[in-house]
Amino acid sequence: MTALRRLAIGAQGYASRARSGTAREVEEAIRRLSCVQLDSITAVERSHRIVLGGRVGAYPRQTVSRLLGQGRIFEYWAHEACLLPVEDWPLFRSVMRRPHPWRGDVLAREPQLAEEVRVAIRERGPLASRHFEGEGGGGMWGWKPAKVVLEALWHHGEVVIAGRVNGFQRLYDLAERVLPREVLEAPEADEPARLRELAMRAVRARGALTEAGVVEHWRLRGGTKRIAGALEALVREGVLERVRVDDGGPPVLVPAGTDLDPPRPPVAVLLSPFDNLLWDRAFVRRVFGFEHVIEVYKPAPQRRYGYYVLPFLWRDRLVGRADLKAERGDGALVLKTLHLEPGVRRSAALEEALERALERLRRVAGLERVVR
Repeated sequence: MTALRRLAIGAQGYASRARSGTAREVEEAIRRLSCVQLDSITAVERSHRIVLGGRVGAYPRQTVSRLLGQGRIFEYWAHEACLLPVEDWPLFRSVMRRPHPWRGDVLAREPQLAEEVRVAIRERGPLASRHFEGEGGGGMWGWKPAKVVLEALWHHGEVVIAGRVNGFQRLYDLAERVLPREVLEAPEADEPARLRELAMRAVRARGALTEAGVVEHWRLRGGTKRIAGALEALVREGVLERVRVDDGGPPVLVPAGTDLDPPRPPVAVLLSPFDNLLWDRAFVRRVFGFEHVIEVYKPAPQRRYGYYVLPFLWRDRLVGRADLKAERGDGALVLKTLHLEPGVRRSAALEEALERALERLRRVAGLERVVR
């Protein structure tokens, strides 16, 4: 299990020290990870900033918005709503032809409003939902009609997210004005080839995955049965290898030629609850002995660890959970509690590693000090 943990951690590309990241490094981190989940909670910092900051270090706040506007990355459904490398746009065209997953065929129901929205964006440039008239009841199920249409146009690939303003508000623009022509005109792979590409990207991005983990990475419909043929082909062709695990559980897939005895990673990092390493909770439980829970959606009396808790990865173990909050008015990253995992003892080395992880997170969040 030690080697399996190290493979999974090593693939993530966590930085070993505090540093500053560039736009190019942010773009390459997204490419290496295959996709980075977005989430709107700001109790500490937005999830994608924590995820990317753990890899590239502190980076300018508008970097992701600029990369979107330059067509170097795009937002779309992957694990959830995610940032993806722009060259992967053709892999999602088949999804773009489906009805919206929650709202059905919006464009067929609202053809006149859809055309009005298209014309407005074409004539006025990138627009946010607030630029359109109408009212809704609030919340994601109470969006105003124009917002519903904007999201449908985005789902179908007619418009893309060209940046974010006022915190996290999306700017929508026509896909042909943002994305490179070669991406828009690239041939679409058939379904077997598409599944092979997705499977290969998932395993390379995660270092080691079970078949179920590949499905979870992309939230693929149809389960492991759907992906089995693609995985068998990749193994047969020598792109991936299937490796047995000494616990007798399901074998894992690794990139061909992987060193199965990797060194211990020099990592001390606080992970977003939505970090890629944590997506497959069954795998995390099996390999790390760590029961990953996200309690932000629970009533306070039902929480065991806290509202926004960041798992603490040190070397090749998940050793604790940090209940953290950003007090932006005071410029402080506040550590309310550190819950150590069973069998983990406090030591000078652990405390020093935690201090480094907190300092790195402070810089990513743009805060002035850490309060413990």
